[in-house]
Amino acid sequence: MNPWESYLEVHRARSLAELEDFLRLPSVSSLPEHVDDVQRAAEWAAGRLVRAGMEHVEVFPTDGHPMVYGDWLHAGDAPTILMYGHVDVQPADPFELWVSPPFEPDIRDGRIYARGASDMKGNLLESVLGTEALLQTQGSLPVNVKFIFEAEEEIGSPHVPAFVAEHRSLLACDLAVSADGLQWGEDQPQVALGCRGLAGLQIDVRGANADLHSGLYGGAVPNPIHALAGILSSMHDPDGTVSIEGFYDGVVAVSDGERTAIAEIPFDEAAYRRSLGLAHLVGEPSYTPLERLWIRPTLEVNGIWGGFQGAGVKTVLPGEAHAKITCRLVAAQDPSRILELLTAHIERHAPDGVTVEVQPLPGLAQPYSIPRDHWGNQAADAVLTALYDKRPYYTRMGGTLPICGTFLSVLGAYTVGFGFALGDEQIHAPNEFLRLSSFDRGARAWAALLLELAERKGSTASSAISASGSGAVPG
Repeated sequence: MNPWESYLEVHRARSLAELEDFLRLPSVSSLPEHVDDVQRAAEWAAGRLVRAGMEHVEVFPTDGHPMVYGDWLHAGDAPTILMYGHVDVQPADPFELWVSPPFEPDIRDGRIYARGASDMKGNLLESVLGTEALLQTQGSLPVNVKFIFEAEEEIGSPHVPAFVAEHRSLLACDLAVSADGLQWGEDQPQVALGCRGLAGLQIDVRGANADLHSGLYGGAVPNPIHALAGILSSMHDPDGTVSIEGFYDGVVAVSDGERTAIAEIPFDEAAYRRSLGLAHLVGEPSYTPLERLWIRPTLEVNGIWGGFQGAGVKTVLPGEAHAKITCRLVAAQDPSRILELLTAHIERHAPDGVTVEVQPLPGLAQPYSIPRDHWGNQAADAVLTALYDKRPYYTRMGGTLPICGTFLSVLGAYTVGFGFALGDEQIHAPNEFLRLSSFDRGARAWAALLLELAERKGSTASSAISASGSGAVPG
């Protein structure tokens, strides 16, 4: 066992206690009542960077939630690596479905249960621990390191692009590495080559100026819920294809090579359905489930409400109805243009007798992809192969990580995903957890990655690899 691995093992109890402290902070960025908690989480992360030996640590205010920065820049002409994470978490409701309170971390069966454990406070802390272990045992780092932690990822990072643009020089780097990501399984690593973009809106449909008695007014007065249901049903063809005019304009057909690469990844559709309690999957019939999840655009209704919601019966004709919609986007789909197309479609399908308003939701994000042979991916591949004793799958994320597009467009830097969450860890759901084995492995992996990146010489402006040496790390 090398010195930095020994350091991590010796300080493991302390690291786990720190994770518990971090998880106790209910840093829910979407809820106004947790603004102070989000600030406390940012300050906690800044303090942890200081203890890890980072310099120039600062909590920057924004027009929304804060940003955290720290660096160590004494590696001369070695690459500069920007390490990314986020301190905010999703709301924890419904609270009654949690076995243990969501902000009181509970360790059982080799797992730590709490909101944010997997997404992504555990993964964020792993990146700090791995960096600290190298610095404390070697006296220096093999690369220049900058950390940037945001507190708005769970609400679409609305103020982050402006911050990155304003602090372009501060954040300048050769490569970004994100701790916000997944591995394929407990014994199978992956390298994600991209994620989908995001655009969303809310539809507000209004009829009469108040809820009405459905017996006295039904049949003559327009029902906003009926109108909204018609609008929503018009957005898909029966086979699952999105029917918004212009939605697929410019979407490039998937290459045979990419489809072949995806087909080589093991996927048990029957087991996948069983795990979700489903009899059938849906979607565009000419694409496989993984292709639909990773490289095809979607439109989903995320929420719908209106009228009476309580138990029992209330014979009401509602005065208004509402829905939230988000689209996951692929290359050549511009989020702003998609919102224009959606708005035009809604206006065309709004029936007489109701008024319809459309409000864009915050958090537009561009689709993102990185060349498979980029030197950052090659470094991640080498580290993961050593740690898992098998090569990673090359996958894509169906979700959205807004910062990737921002780093590429503003800093000219690609982002490598290097997180150790697993897909079954109840991310965004009750009883979220992180495997402690992943927490331990992730810290080791981050130290190994910094060593490997120091051996890889390349430019983020090119996907060509000019690396010399594998920098292999013991597993």
